[in-house]
Amino acid sequence: MLFDDTYQTIKATSEGIFRDKGSKFIGYAFPITSEADIKPIIAKLKTEHAKARHFCWALRLSTDRNVFKLNDDGEPSGTAGRPILNTLLSADVTNILVVVVRYFGGTLLGVPGLINAYKSATIEALNENKIITKTVNDVYEIKFDYLVMNQVMRIVKDEELQILKQNFDTNCTLTFEVRKANLNPVLAKLEKVEGIVIKYLKTV
Repeated sequence: MLFDDTYQTIKATSEGIFRDKGSKFIGYAFPITSEADIKPIIAKLKTEHAKARHFCWALRLSTDRNVFKLNDDGEPSGTAGRPILNTLLSADVTNILVVVVRYFGGTLLGVPGLINAYKSATIEALNENKIITKTVNDVYEIKFDYLVMNQVMRIVKDEELQILKQNFDTNCTLTFEVRKANLNPVLAKLEKVEGIVIKYLKTV
């Protein structure tokens, strides 16, 4: 196989705490699927932690792990978002957002102290979670005539395709998910069905 069709992410939401010189750093790890998930999560944390000083975060997205963003939220540049992100890179996890909420304890920690604190809070949050391996799957939609439904459903059953949506009328539509590594044989079989229209939707 030319590419790795699996990736690691976290199973659920988790939190971990790190303390240093009176400052409290609470790390929250969230499984996410798009950047649109960030705003509501941070808004909710700001409501829950109204007295906290900083809400620093980093994320990694996409199954090929190439999308990342970070935010120092007022901390000195490179002392918060970057150590959070580096911890995610070390753990090789994606589709994840980590927000570290900081309560200031009155003593400045300095750059090394901050880097260590944000890194440690992220590690604590990940340690409270379970890292799981998922396969990279493609989602396809097929349209076909009712008369060939038996042929189509036999392929779905034989190839163990995961049906996401189906509508069987005179003209039938079926949306399914298939592991990327198994894609070519599945498409080859489907293309032999008369009058079928195959459309790629997305990779998940």
